[in-house]
Amino acid sequence: MSYPDPRYFSDHGEINASFRPATAAPDFVAKPPSGGESTAGLETVADAGTAYHYLSTTDSTGGEYGLYRVDMGPQFGGPSTHFHKAMSESFFILSGAMRLFDGRRWITATSGDYLYVPVGGLHAFRNESGESASMLMLFAPGAPREEYFEGVTELAGLSEAERAEFFVRHDSFFV
Repeated sequence: MSYPDPRYFSDHGEINASFRPATAAPDFVAKPPSGGESTAGLETVADAGTAYHYLSTTDSTGGEYGLYRVDMGPQFGGPSTHFHKAMSESFFILSGAMRLFDGRRWITATSGDYLYVPVGGLHAFRNESGESASMLMLFAPGAPREEYFEGVTELAGLSEAERAEFFVRHDSFFV
């Protein structure tokens, strides 16, 4: 295996890195749907304590990948089994305990555990611990997952056809 072809052709590097301190406020905090309605594709809708930190977005990486820190409150469920046709997804547990489904079995993952899901791989995740948990989610190549995170809590107000279109548009295929 060899390195990819070069994409940068200057003989001098650039000053173009970006730093985000751990203390930065989340970019989006999920709100539960009004009236507590369930949302297709989610077994439990995120509570008001689920914070999304947009560390590296598709826009900021030129489409190479998207990296997000997700801090979940103790009542967060998670998506049911699904797959993606256009991107892989990886999970790295920072703190707490998360249940990860690898397509065969549910695994209780804790700090330092990692799950890679190739394109087309069945997977799911949830926080069943009753405690807060935090993880990194990596999508490659990048996709506008910010729109997904921000829109998923609004699905209860949509028709079945509108929900189906939302999931297809965001490369999420539930089984």
